[in-house]
Amino acid sequence: MEVEPPVGTAKALARLRERARERLAKVDEDGWFFAAIANQVAEQRVQRRLSQHELAQLCGTSQSAIARLESGGRPPRIDTLLRIARALDCELIVKLRPRTKPRGER
Repeated sequence: MEVEPPVGTAKALARLRERARERLAKVDEDGWFFAAIANQVAEQRVQRRLSQHELAQLCGTSQSAIARLESGGRPPRIDTLLRIARALDCELIVKLRPRTKPRGER
């Protein structure tokens, strides 16, 4: 298991960004969305100087669940994202944008 870099350092943020770039480069069309969320969670956590364990305690989940989310191992449930957003004092915004015109407008 990989050891987490010291919390709140510029080095930790740089490392998170590099891992995010690597993850985004490997994902399919649907996976980029979850990789982007994982990156945002990790960056917000580090900026707030929280360890994965501390964030997990604030969310009522396990450190391993936070690690899986941040590594892109598993897409998070919406209720989990809401708890994480609340713990990080962030607003969770989900938006549906039509890819095609609705029927009748074609």
